[in-house]
Amino acid sequence: MSQVDLYASILQTSLKSKCPFTIKPIHGCIIKSGLHLGVFLMNNLMNAYAKMGFISDARRVFDEMPVKNVSTYNTLLSAYAKQGMIREALCIFNEAPEPDSVSWTAMIVGYNQMGRFEVAFQMFLEMVKRKVVPTEYTLTNVLASCAAIETLDIGRKVHSFVVKLGLSSYISVANSLVNMYAKSGDVGTAMNVLDRIKLKNVSTWNAIISLHMQKGHIERALAQFEEMKEPDVISWNSMIAGYNQGGFDAKALNVFSEMLKESKLKPDRYTLASVLSSCANLDELEIGKQIHAYIIRTEFDTWGAVGNALISMYSKCGAVQIAQKILQKCGTSKLNIIAFTTLLDGYIKLGDINPARQIFDSLEDRDVVAWTAMIVGYAQNGLNNDAMELFRSMVKEGPMPNNYTLAAILSVSSNLASLNHGKLIHATAVKLEEDLSISVSNALINMYAKAGNIISARKSFVLIKRRRDSVSWTSMIMALAQHGLGDEALQLFDEMLELEIKPDHITYVGVLSACTHVGLVEKGRNYFKMMKNVHGIESTSSHCACMIDMFGRAGLLGEAQNFIETMPIEPDVIAWGSLLASSRVHKNVELARIAAEKMLLLEPGNSGAYSALANVYSACGKWEEAAKIRKSMKDRQVKKEQGISWVQMKSDVHIFGADDSFHPQRDAIYQMMAKIWEEIKKMGFVPDTASVLHDLDQELKEQILKHHSEKLAISFALMNTPENSTIRIMKNLRVCNDCHTAIKFISKLVNREIIVRDATRFHHFNNGLCSCRDYW
Repeated sequence: MSQVDLYASILQTSLKSKCPFTIKPIHGCIIKSGLHLGVFLMNNLMNAYAKMGFISDARRVFDEMPVKNVSTYNTLLSAYAKQGMIREALCIFNEAPEPDSVSWTAMIVGYNQMGRFEVAFQMFLEMVKRKVVPTEYTLTNVLASCAAIETLDIGRKVHSFVVKLGLSSYISVANSLVNMYAKSGDVGTAMNVLDRIKLKNVSTWNAIISLHMQKGHIERALAQFEEMKEPDVISWNSMIAGYNQGGFDAKALNVFSEMLKESKLKPDRYTLASVLSSCANLDELEIGKQIHAYIIRTEFDTWGAVGNALISMYSKCGAVQIAQKILQKCGTSKLNIIAFTTLLDGYIKLGDINPARQIFDSLEDRDVVAWTAMIVGYAQNGLNNDAMELFRSMVKEGPMPNNYTLAAILSVSSNLASLNHGKLIHATAVKLEEDLSISVSNALINMYAKAGNIISARKSFVLIKRRRDSVSWTSMIMALAQHGLGDEALQLFDEMLELEIKPDHITYVGVLSACTHVGLVEKGRNYFKMMKNVHGIESTSSHCACMIDMFGRAGLLGEAQNFIETMPIEPDVIAWGSLLASSRVHKNVELARIAAEKMLLLEPGNSGAYSALANVYSACGKWEEAAKIRKSMKDRQVKKEQGISWVQMKSDVHIFGADDSFHPQRDAIYQMMAKIWEEIKKMGFVPDTASVLHDLDQELKEQILKHHSEKLAISFALMNTPENSTIRIMKNLRVCNDCHTAIKFISKLVNREIIVRDATRFHHFNNGLCSCRDYW
């Protein structure tokens, strides 16, 4: 035996015995013997280093080789790919003079292991394009990619290619075809392929088990599994994963327990990922910790799937700090999107979004799902501006937004009530041909409605006439209700029922709100009964608050009080707040006092309860009682919510408080308001000084009314917007009686539509009239 063959044999023996300590001494002997220039021996040495986990040593050997062949490149390429070092693998692949089928297959395997199945398939297409003939191993991995992303059309094309190459009789390929069809939902074709397999092996029976699980035939799968004489790890995985994916997580854990007790086989990364997923779904933190202990005890590598499953499990079970420690140990380069989103959700529940952003920034391959998850995370934490800024970055430097991204960012725009932002996002959706997807259309309805543009909301609803779901109908009903178009909202609800689209609890909030805003008390009663008796929907606090509000606005305070005392659930702050608001409008001091006391029992620091009660006392001329309430607020350091109005001009938002003195155009705004004030008084406007709930003389009251925040915002808008354009004003509190009357006169004076969104609804002022018909 030559020295070359001897050293090659020793290296192979070291690999079989898993003895890493012999490799470096052999390397030294090879150099001393002057054999380090031979390609065959150095390929063997590099392979030994790589398979023992010494990637840097393997790379050093590669770099020092003066002559390399295709096996040299493939050895290092495969090592990088299997370790998840896909960028390094791609560099070697690109350096290889003529990549062969092994090279291409190694890249496909690497991308599959990273969960980047679409990229793996693209590599396969490029391989075929360059006329490199795939092997059965290539095809089994490509079919695995198709199965993972459930792309049936692509899978069928690969099947045609398999037939063309004459590889359909290879059992590994046939088994992969069965698996692909089963996971992609084409059970019939999967069964046809299965029937043609003459010599079935363990892999075939595993495919049959997976197929039964896919069809929901749990008992058949179990029977098949129990008939197997020697089930392998994949057999156990098929049962565990099947139970996990079918929602039978407790059974998945039981099978895992049996595997540990009865089988000599050791769980692999797929086994552990499935059982950790079951722990997460069951919120079984202690069992999850026991499995983690097993992983540590058996020195199982937490790289990749297992590390991601551990992070997901701990995050879902509320142990985010442990998940963070695992992440620090494993690094973010191997973090997949499922683990990232569950970790993100964990941080959201803690109200701490900054660590999630740090993880996001450190991700090497941020796909559209990661970007969307981060945007949603910001939105759920109320950080709408951050979400919008991240979306802008995504458009500039990230992946192309999909319909879920667009729906999420439209929701952010809705929260900001920003029509300008919403229109830009709508334009992006049109450009990407996603504007008619149901999720984006529903978000557009909501966005336009909240931004005060009910016409565009209607257009978005009309455009999806044949594809509307219950969310579409509910969104439009809610929109019409918010804009005071109650009759139209109820007509739409009747159409929805005629089409046999089942409403949900949110739909009924919209329906009851519609009745509330237009004073349809009897219809409201009937719909409230229908909700439970016909559709089996139990009333929530939102439904009850709508009923209390409806009775209160109609002046039926006794009925409102009786409803709140007999409602099926415990009244919350919103319910008592609705009663308090109605008591204030109708100047019922005693009922207002009761409602305020109940609110303060539930929420002692609620400034709205103090302010509303003080305002009721003031409206009834009980100045001393009002002063006592305000003193009590001061003593208890309860801060009153200040009324503000704002208007958006292009990308800038201009905010105004009552008697505002900080705006750069303050003098011009005040002069404009003074001019308007005199003009509308000539038209017959009489200031409602009763709206000033302080004991002051009439002249001073009128001065205060003139400088309410919404009036200043309108004056500013009139100065800075084109003639005949619609003015849109937002206000954080309910618009007062004086402002409501004044804006009707202003709309007629300037011949412009003025849309005001206050705390409860939209008011469309046009030609001296308001859409609410003075009922709000």
